[in-house]
Amino acid sequence: MIGILCGREAMTPERAAQLAPLTLAYVGDSVFDLFVRTMLILKETGGAGLLHKESVKLVNARAQAAFAGRIKESLTERELNVFMRGRNAKSATTPKNMSVADYRHATAAEALIGYLYLSGQHERLKELLMLISV
Repeated sequence: MIGILCGREAMTPERAAQLAPLTLAYVGDSVFDLFVRTMLILKETGGAGLLHKESVKLVNARAQAAFAGRIKESLTERELNVFMRGRNAKSATTPKNMSVADYRHATAAEALIGYLYLSGQHERLKELLMLISV
C-alpha cells in the first residue's frame, strides 16, 4: 500500500517503532479516516453529505478510544509498546469536548495504526481495523 502512495517500500518494524508516537499518530489518524470512509462508501448509498455525517460518528476521539479498548487485549508485545507510547505522548493540544483519557487512548490507537501502516503490516492492520463498527 505504501508503494502505491509514494513509490517506496515500507519501513522495517524496528524503524517504524523508533518514530515519535505523535508522528505515528499523525499518519494513523489519516489511515483510520480513510479506512472508515472507504468502508462507509462500500456500505452506504448516500451522497457525500450523508457519508460525512456517518464518518464523523467514528472518526473522533471518543469512538477511537472505544476502538482502542476493543483491540488492546489482542496486541502483541511490540504493538502494545507502540500503543502505550502513543497513550503516554504529551500533545500540545488538549481536548475540548472529551476526557483527557479518551483523547490519550485515541492517540494510542492512531499511533498503533500509523506504526502498522508504515511498517507494511497491512494484513494485521486490516485485522484490527475490521473491529471498527461500521
